[in-house]
Amino acid sequence: MPAINDVELSDIGVPDFGVPSAEPSVPTATYQARLAAAGEAAADAGLDALLVYADREHFANLAYLTRFDPRFEEALLILVPGRPPVLLVGNEGVAYAAVVPPGVEVIRYQSFSLVNQPRGDSKPLPDLLTAAGLGRTGTGVGGRAGPGAQRVGIAGWKYFGPADEEGAQHWIEAPAYLVSQVQALGWVPVNASAIFVRPGSGLRLVNDTDQIACFEFAATHGSAAMRRMLLGVRPGMTEYEAFSEFRPIGLPFSYHPLVLSGERAALGLASPSGRMLRRGDPMSAALGYWGSNIARGGFLAESAADLPAAAGDYVAKLVAPYFACACEWYETIGIGVTGGELYDLVRRRLGDPFFGVQLNPGHFIHLDEWPSSPVWDGSEVVLRSGMTLQLDIIPATGTAYHTTNIEDGVALADEAARADLAARYPEAWARIGRRREFMADRLGIRLRPEVLPLSNLAGYLPPYWLAPGLAMRKR
Repeated sequence: MPAINDVELSDIGVPDFGVPSAEPSVPTATYQARLAAAGEAAADAGLDALLVYADREHFANLAYLTRFDPRFEEALLILVPGRPPVLLVGNEGVAYAAVVPPGVEVIRYQSFSLVNQPRGDSKPLPDLLTAAGLGRTGTGVGGRAGPGAQRVGIAGWKYFGPADEEGAQHWIEAPAYLVSQVQALGWVPVNASAIFVRPGSGLRLVNDTDQIACFEFAATHGSAAMRRMLLGVRPGMTEYEAFSEFRPIGLPFSYHPLVLSGERAALGLASPSGRMLRRGDPMSAALGYWGSNIARGGFLAESAADLPAAAGDYVAKLVAPYFACACEWYETIGIGVTGGELYDLVRRRLGDPFFGVQLNPGHFIHLDEWPSSPVWDGSEVVLRSGMTLQLDIIPATGTAYHTTNIEDGVALADEAARADLAARYPEAWARIGRRREFMADRLGIRLRPEVLPLSNLAGYLPPYWLAPGLAMRKR
């Protein structure tokens, strides 16, 4: 458990462990197994059918099941026991739907298309739902006859629980027209998103070897992009020009990537602008490909001499305690650890209001950047092999000290999973090994055997972006 005076700024260099030579993929048979597992989970939850709704921003559950993510439109997957899965897509999704696994019937539903596109060649939604098995006279898997007794789960992208406002548990985060059509057919709609993202049981929160390899591919390329930006950023550039140093390779983003400077750095989620970077600016940058997120915060400075006068002790007051906390987070996380343990260590170290740590200090990561989090006060969710999690401890000081941030992901893998990854993805396994060695030998961070850093920059914290080789380490 490093104390603040146990960490220091040192000439570490900017880590580089290479990028993949081949892209992994999830086999078709896995998607078919996921579809079957979703149907079983729905039945276990007392549901007679399951609808999975998706749009451009809320795609992850559908992509997890079918490989299909709506690019411009909406889509709906209909899972009814004893029937083939049916996927409704808009006009422009028909060709792209060739990516779905065999056995899924793809049907054009033109009201999912963009406004004013042709609408005359598809059947009404009630007819399509009925044909897929949601008719008025169907019998549920539990043997309950009659429309009044049948429950259909609708999964969008989140569920609501006791922490939300009164009555929220019954909310359904899908379009009203879909919910009303289901009700008009006599079914009882309920929120089913927890099937996919509830901490401790969600289908998407435990990954197999192929999925972890895909996430490692994304995180490696994302961290390579961040490395290029940190090595290339200079005063006099615009935010647009600094962003161009990322040179993204075309993988789909899980959120809007950013490079922010000066007064704009406090905006958090804004896109880059034409603002010119100045020496001494606070800086934030983040880039997330599906399955990864790489984020850094610091100053466009070469040393403390370039910092704002009110933040001259930036490293001692903010960066050092933050890095000591991140070290303990990395050295604590592992199989069998609870989310509450991670929460407690961060609260103990960074609970002072100055640090402004407000959100969960760690969360799951998947195709979407934040499916859910097991980390909260008193959480008894036990971390398991196959989970991928993000170190997400973000100070929001609201002061001249700005922030500091090393946001990267790890996978948890038991001995059997590690052996499988090493055998089938030797390049990825070698990179993971080199990252672990760098973290131990150069940064002083010693991970449990089951903790696999997915990013080339894991643990690397450079406070001064004009001297990126200077980074924090344990003494």
